[in-house]
Parts: sequence; C-alpha cells; structure tokens
Amino acid sequence: MATQIQKILIDDLDGGEANETVTFAIDGSAYEIDLSGDNAKKLREALSAFVSNARRAEGAATRGRKRGGGQRPSREKSSEIRAWAKAHGISVSERGRIASSVVEQYEAAH
Repeated sequence: MATQIQKILIDDLDGGEANETVTFAIDGSAYEIDLSGDNAKKLREALSAFVSNARRAEGAATRGRKRGGGQRPSREKSSEIRAWAKAHGISVSERGRIASSVVEQYEAAH
C-alpha cells in the first residue's frame, strides 16, 4: 500500500493558497511566512529599497544569532581591549560592556 502526503501552504496574510515560504530576518531574529506569489512580490518590493542599500551581515546564517553581534569578550580580554583603546586615544568606560565598535577596532588591529 502506498502513502501520499500532500503539504498545502496557506497564505499567512489573506488565508488563500500560498506558493512559497519566504524567510527574512530583522534585529537578530529570523522569520518565515507562507505567501502567495502576489503577496511575496509585495513583501520583496516593500523591502527592496532597504535591501539595495544594506550590506550583507558577516557570517552565513542569521538564524540563532544573538543581538549585539555574538560573544562578549572575557574579563581578561576586556582588560586588554580597554588598555589598547586608551593607548590609542579611544574613549572607553572603566566598567561594564565595551562598545562593539571598540571591540571591532581592537580585533581589526590584532
């Protein structure tokens, strides 16, 4: 006996038949939405001005990424970054989180 499984996509906007699942990400969260061809076109058109002026994020996957661009430096590394920043005239706080731009500059220099 044969079994046939049929997957039917329903447009998440209007409840009609969907032709595709569109994946997109914003603010570190990835989303999927099932859309008809017309609604998928509308979504892409709405985002096109932003996409054409954006740069690709580093790293291949956006799924599972955390806000703030990844891991925080260890306490020891934070001390090194602070010392390096001060030596290069970059303002950095004595305590707390180091700005990602400062960490990126440090990493680019090393």
